[in-house]
Amino acid sequence: GPLSERPLLQVRLGELHTWLGTRDFSPQGLLGAVQKAWSSYCAKYIHVRRGGPAGISMLLAGYCLLSYGWNYQHLSKIPLGSPY
Repeated sequence: GPLSERPLLQVRLGELHTWLGTRDFSPQGLLGAVQKAWSSYCAKYIHVRRGGPAGISMLLAGYCLLSYGWNYQHLSKIPLGSPY
């Protein structure tokens, strides 16, 4: 199909620049991309007939990494062996 309708994983490296030129980088376009990614994630891992713990554990692991990143400055100043 046309290059603009291909998903990212089907775009060849030489076509990447042209493919990026067809994307909508406005706030509304970025919000639409985030909504599409979230609904794809939910369809694959959350709203399944026989789901496992994979979807929820990925969300929890992402939250843990994000929380650690937010608190890194504070955590790096605590000396080793300190109760705080």
